[in-house]
Amino acid sequence: MSQMPQLSACPSCEWPLESGDRFCGACGYDLSAVPARPDDHPTVALNGVVPPPPEEPPRPAAAVPAPGTGVRFDRAPAPDDYPLQAPEPPPAEGAELPAAADQKVCVACRAGRVDQDGYCENCGHAQPRERDHMEQEAGQVAAVSDRGLRHHRNEDAFAIAACALPDGSPVSVAIVCDGVSSATRPDDASLAASRAASRSLLAALPLGTHPQQAMHEAIVAASHAVDALAAEPATAREQAPHQNAPACTLVGAIVTGGLLTVGWVGDSRVYWVPVDRSSPPARLTEDDSWAAQMVAAGLMNEAEAYADERAHAITGWLGADAYELEPHTASFKPDRPGVVVVCTDGLWNYAEGAEEMAEAVPADAALRPLHSARVLVGHALDGGGHDNVTVAVVPFPAVAQGAGSA
Repeated sequence: MSQMPQLSACPSCEWPLESGDRFCGACGYDLSAVPARPDDHPTVALNGVVPPPPEEPPRPAAAVPAPGTGVRFDRAPAPDDYPLQAPEPPPAEGAELPAAADQKVCVACRAGRVDQDGYCENCGHAQPRERDHMEQEAGQVAAVSDRGLRHHRNEDAFAIAACALPDGSPVSVAIVCDGVSSATRPDDASLAASRAASRSLLAALPLGTHPQQAMHEAIVAASHAVDALAAEPATAREQAPHQNAPACTLVGAIVTGGLLTVGWVGDSRVYWVPVDRSSPPARLTEDDSWAAQMVAAGLMNEAEAYADERAHAITGWLGADAYELEPHTASFKPDRPGVVVVCTDGLWNYAEGAEEMAEAVPADAALRPLHSARVLVGHALDGGGHDNVTVAVVPFPAVAQGAGSA
């Protein structure tokens, strides 16, 4: 290693140096990069007298700027050591991090605060939005919704609840909505529809309204809620030439002690999967779609119709520009226990037939509905997750909270 030349002042800012300095204390200049000064004075003068070494310039207490430069360096000499603040100890496992009431903690670094744009101020990590992944339990029914792997937001929504009929018998309710992506504010449409339908059911069922009539009224209420979005200023601001008014599909199920009622508009579905897997499963809804119309008209078989690129073009939906609202409802009386799977096409695209869906449903789904909903969402994500995925799992028959199953 070559020896570093001894300099009396920094070649960059003229700050006085001491012997052994490797960096300038004022500007941080790397002194090892300074080439050695050529030895251009003779060790012995021509007259034989050894010249005295060159005098060191006086070391000022503070550098003074040249007149008229307007730049000052008249601060006091910096100390050799700078005190560093000790790092904060990591939080104990399970301890809550202090956070402002209106701020969230980053899910990645668990230290930074999240700004209004949804990014961490510490590590810059984008935070998941509230609707990117949602899970909920209500009595026996459970639901999970996920953004999927391809969409930039989750345009699905669900509402689940448990209540009682006038005689005190339990009832479970599940509503699942899928926003129409080609429309304005599809995420708002699905959320408004699911909430309106759920409110309608929870108001009607405890009064003794027949579940099939209650489901019809709930779909109509959901339709009105989505229609109202078309008149809101937010829709006008976001409206694009190629977009329609806010729109979504809806599918729902009502489960009592002995009756299973379904209702729908669009192409989201309800499947019946018995606990005894030796009994056949079934799909309980018919899609409002181009493919379903082709099959119903006898123009194609189901495999051909759903293989067509037009298969998922829907012919029925909720929204201000829907042709005509035609709620579909049906009631069933299963003779054995099972589970009801209420889902968007983000799931059934990967388990289209009733047998395929039954294979994807865990065997203990009636006992662990939330776990089963998670498994079904995972099945769709493992299959590619091309769409938002939402599924509700409702055990049949409905059992009072805390009561054991027969």
